[in-house]
Parts: sequence; C-alpha cells; structure tokens
Amino acid sequence: MASDTRFFRYLALVSHTLLIVWLTLWQFTFTKVHTYSPTFIVLVYLLPLLLPYRGVLKGKPYTHAWANFVVLFYLIHACTVVYAVPAERWYGVVELVLCTTMFIGCAAFARKRGRELGLGIKKLKEEMQEEKEYFEQQK
Repeated sequence: MASDTRFFRYLALVSHTLLIVWLTLWQFTFTKVHTYSPTFIVLVYLLPLLLPYRGVLKGKPYTHAWANFVVLFYLIHACTVVYAVPAERWYGVVELVLCTTMFIGCAAFARKRGRELGLGIKKLKEEMQEEKEYFEQQK
C-alpha cells in the first residue's frame, strides 16, 4: 500500500472513531436536557456509524466508499445544529470537521486503494476495443 493511500486510510479510520466517540459524549454527557430516549439516540445517532466500522477497520475500499453515504446524514445534522441551535453550535462545528475529514479520507482511500487493487471501472473506449478484438478472433 502506498504511503498516501495509508494516510487516507488512517485519516478515515481516526475520523470515524472520533465521530463515534464525539457523538456518544455529546448526546450522553454534554447535553443537559434530553429530548430523546437513550434507545433512540443509540439507534439513530450511533448505529448507522457502527455498520461500516468493521470494514473500515479492515481497510476495505468498498466499505469506505459506501460509508460516505452514511456520513452525509451526520454532515446534514452538523450543518443544521450549527445554523439552528446556538447553544450547541460548537458541538456541531466539531461534528462538521470530523464528518468532513472522514468523507475526504474515505473517498480518497477508496479511490486510491481501488486503483491499486485493479478494481477501477474501465473506460468505455478500452472496453469497446476489448470487445472488438474478442469478436474478431471468433470469426
């Protein structure tokens, strides 16, 4: 694995771990007035982040790619908190930074590692050339 690929893998992994820890601390420690039950907080706030965590720990490029879809929910949540809840604005800013670094790390790692493993999608021109050569050999 190339050094820049390894950097993005660790960026994604550290950001993902810190996001889980941050949301747990925020929802269970820093917030004084609980408007949601602890079960709801675990199911809605923490469970979606835990679903891709095993694959991120193992360094699977496909899991990093779809983990970006999960982190978008938290990015929207952070933007909403920063804009609409002045009392928790700084909590939202921390979440926003962690979401952004996780997104960048996951996207870059999935792309770079996928290319290293040869998992990329071929260009249409290359695909057409291979098909043409195959069918010409069949004649």
